Amino acid sequence: MSYRRPEELPLLVFDGDCGFCTRCVLWLFARAAPAAEAIRYQQLDLAAYGVTVARARYEVLWFPLAGPVSGGPAALARLLMASPKTGWRLAGRALGAVPLRWVAGPVYRLVARNRHRMPGGTEACAIRIVS
Repeated sequence: MSYRRPEELPLLVFDGDCGFCTRCVLWLFARAAPAAEAIRYQQLDLAAYGVTVARARYEVLWFPLAGPVSGGPAALARLLMASPKTGWRLAGRALGAVPLRWVAGPVYRLVARNRHRMPGGTEACAIRIVS
């Protein structure tokens, strides 16, 4: 199933088969109320945006209205900066700034590799890394 992206809002793309990812996205949208839409990567024609399924399975993605796609902690920072609430916007700026940005990448990858062990996670959430 393909999805036509609305032109008026940025898009957060996540792994909809992962219970942990879905819970995190629902939690963030309920609290930060960002001016964005969220969609499972399984509903999107990723190739039309130049993104691989492997990347979408490994990290959350931010599709801005214009400019490059961001992934992982950079995508989360941009999502938070799209909030109308000052505290969430400040958290997004902090997440995207040095030195927090240096720590965010390794922490994000650690959580992503272990998301099947997180609350709401199942074996369907596990990322199989092929060497």
